[in-house]
Amino acid sequence: MNDKPQIKLSETVVLIDAAFLNFVITDMKRYFEETLQRSLQEIDLSMLTTYLTLDAGIAEGKNEVQFLFVYDKESGNLAHCQPSDLEKELNGVAFQSPYGEYSFASVPSEGMVSREDLFLDLLSIVADSADVKKMILVSFNEEYGKKVTDALNEVQGKEIVQFRMNEPDTPVAYKWDMLAFPVMQALGIRADEL
Repeated sequence: MNDKPQIKLSETVVLIDAAFLNFVITDMKRYFEETLQRSLQEIDLSMLTTYLTLDAGIAEGKNEVQFLFVYDKESGNLAHCQPSDLEKELNGVAFQSPYGEYSFASVPSEGMVSREDLFLDLLSIVADSADVKKMILVSFNEEYGKKVTDALNEVQGKEIVQFRMNEPDTPVAYKWDMLAFPVMQALGIRADEL
C-alpha cells in the first residue's frame, strides 16, 4: 500500500520536526531570559527560516526553498513564533526574500503514523527525489537521531546540512551545524550579550 503524498519538491528542501524546534526555542528563550535578565522578542518565522538557510550556505538569488514541517497534536503551533499555526497559517504559503522564494508545507502525523515515522518517511522521499539538490534537516535527535544519521549517511549526490543542538556521537558523511545560532539570532540575542 503506497499512499505517500506526491509532493513536487524544490531544489532545496528544509525538513523540520516542529516538536524539536518548539523544544529548543522554549528552552533557549527561558534560559536566555533568565541569564540576560530581559524578555526576548517573539520569533519572526521569516527571519528564523532565513537565518537557517544562510547558515546552511544559501546565497542571494532565485533559490526555491521548500520548508516541510512535520508535527503532531502537541506541536501544531510553533512556540514563540509569528506566524505559528502550522495548519492554518503555515501550510501552502510562501514569501519572497533576497534569497529566493521560501514556501511552507505542514504535514501532520495523524492516525497510524508517529511523528518520527513521518519524519523518516519524508526524509526518504526527499533523499530519493531527483529534483532535490540540497537537504537541510532539523530532526529530533534525542528521540530518533540514530535512524536519521544512518539514513543521511546513505544519501548520495546531495548536499546535506543537519542542524543539531550537539555534536554527532560518531563521524558523519555530511555537514552539520548548531541550531542554537539561528534561533538565538531570531530571538534577538546579540553576540555581545553572551
